[in-house]
Amino acid sequence: MSADTHNSHDSHSGGHGTMGQLMVGFALAALLTLIPFYLVMAEVEMSRQTLVAIIMGLGAVQIIVHLVFFLHLNTKSEGGSTFMAAILAVIILVIVLAGSLWVMHNMNENMMPMHDMEQQLEQMRSLQSQQG
Repeated sequence: MSADTHNSHDSHSGGHGTMGQLMVGFALAALLTLIPFYLVMAEVEMSRQTLVAIIMGLGAVQIIVHLVFFLHLNTKSEGGSTFMAAILAVIILVIVLAGSLWVMHNMNENMMPMHDMEQQLEQMRSLQSQQG
């Protein structure tokens, strides 16, 4: 009876991971946070597009680390339904990230530079002083 109880307990708790696995996950998550932080704070010489690509790539890897090490996502748990739900979440995440980058890029392209804005304000002031 104790052997059956022990085996059922092992199969149930096997999905929760060991302390060592959790520490590996924590170390990877911390490293994947520190690398982009260093790249930005140290003002590493690289193009803006490369820097954004590296940061987003490391963010995507960090999401996978969290799913695998902390949420224990795999194809075996619950008949694969949690894995399929995670695939849907990744698709939604890609759509949200791509949309955010697209919106920020368009805002940056269509926003008037500060020096042009100051010139236009000066022109408007001179027109107002001429009229009034």
